[in-house]
Amino acid sequence: MDNKSFEDWMKILLGRFDKIDKTLDRMNKLKECFDGDALLDNYDLCKLLGVTKRTIARYRQKKLIPYYTYDNGRVYYKASEVEEFMIKKGKIRKKDDTSE
Repeated sequence: MDNKSFEDWMKILLGRFDKIDKTLDRMNKLKECFDGDALLDNYDLCKLLGVTKRTIARYRQKKLIPYYTYDNGRVYYKASEVEEFMIKKGKIRKKDDTSE
């Protein structure tokens, strides 16, 4: 392998490491709300529910899921309220539900 090919591969590899690092930073970042509840952003919620940003926007429009906006215009969701939404939708069970 010549130097040019090696350098090209290293750039690709380092770019992928950077992408993984950013993803891990996002996943590890804990955003706190006023009452100590974790906050999720649109990206987090899309990944959690397995839906698109447009579907999340529809949920907000239909007032199916509570949300909060801040000065920067970003939208956030309380983890506890997302959990309630998922329970109502039948996606998860209550923690104390032992009816199985």
